[in-house]
This record gives sequence, structure tokens and C-alpha cells, in this order.
Amino acid sequence: MADTPPARLFTFDNTLGASVIGFAASCVVFGVLMTQVWTYFRRYNSDSVLYKLLVVLILLLQTVDQAFIGHFVYFYTVTSAGNPTELLTGSTTWSIILQQAIGSVVGTIVKCCFATRVYRFSEKNIFITGFIVLLALGQLGVALVFTVKAFQLSSIPAVFNLKTLATISLGLGVFTDVVTAAALWFFLRRLRTGYRAADSLVRSLVTDAVNTGVLTSAVSLATLLLFNLLPGNLIFGATYFLLSKLYAVSFLATLNTRRVVRGRGTDHEKETSSVRRATTREQQETNMFHLGTRMPTLHEHEPEAYPEFDIKPGFPPQPSSDYSSRYAI
Repeated sequence: MADTPPARLFTFDNTLGASVIGFAASCVVFGVLMTQVWTYFRRYNSDSVLYKLLVVLILLLQTVDQAFIGHFVYFYTVTSAGNPTELLTGSTTWSIILQQAIGSVVGTIVKCCFATRVYRFSEKNIFITGFIVLLALGQLGVALVFTVKAFQLSSIPAVFNLKTLATISLGLGVFTDVVTAAALWFFLRRLRTGYRAADSLVRSLVTDAVNTGVLTSAVSLATLLLFNLLPGNLIFGATYFLLSKLYAVSFLATLNTRRVVRGRGTDHEKETSSVRRATTREQQETNMFHLGTRMPTLHEHEPEAYPEFDIKPGFPPQPSSDYSSRYAI
């Protein structure tokens, strides 16, 4: 019990107040997620059942996650209103413990999905992909151990007795996001061909990959720092409430921007009716992530390998007008 901060450090503002603010913020992000899900089913109704089930699973998990946060806040602000010390002396509520586990599961699912993007862009590099998956599963394992031990805590402030497990779990989350974003940045930049249409698409994907990793990494790092540097309050919980929802939103945003990315690089090109028909046909095909099929690198311009390029003897290859459509999923 030596790691438990003294009760005098806990106030209504930095415990219940922080929890209420975190719940309100998570409601906003949950609303964004709902909008993303609606957009997905409206825009990609032809996606395979497998992908639709994955989206539904993430939505259901996040709905339960949000309900558990709401139960936690309601219990201490309404049910225990007559006993203001319940938060400090009472046993830990089951809902907040399970919320942490559900958030970890959602984060792992999204990280593994992003790892498959790295696998495709890296020419099926199983080492970097396996490393990312191993990190994601490792964090999930630590988080589940934390969940089991949390049920044995005497009160919520006693969560600081599990500082080592919490730090390892959050640290692995930050590291996984950074490695994934760095891998996508590295392998995507190698796909540049020197042509404006293709390179515009690559730049867009590099920006999206980095921004996604930065957002989740920043929130994970903020939670980690708040937990370790500001003991004696629950401010870290406010940012943690947002974390798994941000993973879910980033995943849905990746799915929903596929058609937008298709248009990049061809905005200044004339589109023929045959190209439009080809684009429509390509859009009916299902793929989870941007550039599900790989783009050629600078040294890969053989006609046999890439018929989508109009290659003539003695001339450099010219990308066809549906280049971005073909490679944007």
C-alpha cells in the first residue's frame, strides 16, 4: 500500500470532476464514431460481410465501453451522493475495470489491422509486421493482467499500486503507434515513382498515416505522464476514456477516406468514360486499407509485371489515368 497517495491529495475536482469531464469528452468522440460508422455503411455498402462485421464489432465494443464509463460516473455522482468518501474508501466499481479491458481489446484490433497495411506496403515484410503485432498483443496481455489485479484492489486510489503494469501497458501502446506510423512512412515513401499523379497519392497516404499515429500516441503519452507525474488524482482517467474511441475513429476514418484517396493525383487529368467505368468496377472490390495492392517502385516498370502502365519501347512508362483508382484500394 506504500504507493497509494494520501487521501488529502484527492479532491472532488481532480477525481469526480475529472471523470465527468472525461465522460463528456468521450461522448463527443463517441458521436464522431457513430457518424463515421453511418458514413461507412452509406458509402461502402458493397464491402464484404467480414469488414462490415468488424465495423459492427468495434461499434458494439465502444457502445459497451461508453455505457461502463457512464455507470462509473453515475454511481459516484448520483448513487453515492450521500456518501462523498465512497470514491476513496469504497471498493472499485466493476464497470471501470471492465472498461479498461474493453478499451485494450479495441486498441489491439485496430493496431493489428494497421499492421496489415504495413505488411502490404512493405512487400510482405513479416519481420516488421510481426513485431508490430507482437507489441499489440503484448500490450493486450499486460492490460488483461492489470484487469485481473484491479478486481483485487480495495479502492480506486489503490490503482496506483499497479503503477508498473499500467506504465508498461501505456508505454507499449505509445511505442506500437510510433513504430506503425514510422513503418508506414518509410515504406510509403519508397513507392514514389516520380509522376505527379502517383506521388500526390503517396504524399496523401503518408500524411494520413503519420497523423493517425501522432493522435493516438499523443493521447497515450498524455495518459502515461498524467498517471505517473500527477499521483493523487484521477485526471489521467479523463484522457484514457478517449483513447480507445480515438483508435476506433482512426480505423473508420481510414476506411471512409478510400474514395477520397482514389481521386488524389487525377484531379488535373481528363477522365474518359472507359476510365469512369473502370473506376466504378474497382470501387466494387473490397479492400480494408488504402493501397491494398502494392504500387510499383521506381525500378519496377516491366510491361509483364504492370500492365496498368502504358509502356512503349524506348520511352519511360506513363501512368494510366486510373492509376490512383487502381491503387487506392
